[in-house]
Amino acid sequence: MAKRPGTPSPDLPELVRAEDRISFIYVERAVIHRDQNAITASDERGVIHIPAATLGALLLGPGTRVTHQAMMLLADSGSTAVWVGEHGVRYYAHGRSLARSSRLLEAQARMVSNQSSRLAVARAMYAMRFPGEDVSRYTMQQLRGREGARVRRIYRAESERTGVPWGRREYQPGKVEESDTINAALTAAHQCLYGMVHAVIVALGCTPGLGFVHTGHVRSFVFDVADLYKAEVTIPIAFEVAASGPSDVEAATRHAVRDAVHDGAILSRCARDIHRLLLPDEPDDGRAESWDNVVGLWDGGDRTVAAGANYDPDSGWDDGQAPPW
Repeated sequence: MAKRPGTPSPDLPELVRAEDRISFIYVERAVIHRDQNAITASDERGVIHIPAATLGALLLGPGTRVTHQAMMLLADSGSTAVWVGEHGVRYYAHGRSLARSSRLLEAQARMVSNQSSRLAVARAMYAMRFPGEDVSRYTMQQLRGREGARVRRIYRAESERTGVPWGRREYQPGKVEESDTINAALTAAHQCLYGMVHAVIVALGCTPGLGFVHTGHVRSFVFDVADLYKAEVTIPIAFEVAASGPSDVEAATRHAVRDAVHDGAILSRCARDIHRLLLPDEPDDGRAESWDNVVGLWDGGDRTVAAGANYDPDSGWDDGQAPPW
């Protein structure tokens, strides 16, 4: 057989785990190509090389052109390509999962489809925001009320800490330029966080659309998980950036979020938190993705049998034995 052209794909266990990767890189008005095992971004200023195997998400803004070879490398490396609007404030599409197992996805679908387990996961999410407080008896209405009061307190506290005047949260999709400085910074910060959380969710093999608190949107689970980190990451950063008075508040906010995510190991925490929420009874073995590239056949209940075998009783082959073709 003739040798297949091109650089061979890396073995899955050789890839960098989602929680250990660079959070994201935003590129606009450039040509994205490939040089060996690196992604290149070229414009009139020159060429930069981006190690694909350590990249969590490549955010492709307006004016970007991507080659076939670049997309192959991103797919082989388990990096997520996310097509976004200008300044990264709109999401359009994303690439494929880093995981090969559907274990977390099946757990997510199973838990969100049952009212009791869905409520348990939602309470666990709120419990992460109220450390030391027993929320096991709160209804969703009570939890929403407490969360609303908590967020208002955070906004007031950050306003007093930074000296940035605060009125209320105002955001109109597609009209960021009409926002005041602090609301523009909050929008940019939250959109960065959504992109990073989306990349982790997809890399783990989960679906962004099955949320436990949020519902009805293709990114409901993204909003669920991102809300766990806003008070710690994006809200303080937005107020600090707004207080510094940068000429480009959105760019300054993105840079600050990227630095904070790297320094605070948010990707690692995000991967662990998702595992703990969806598989609370299974210890995280240190790798959130599953490299098992195994396909089974459902056999009823929780049972599975091996795929790629002939189960015809009249075939002349033993039950489950692989046929000769």
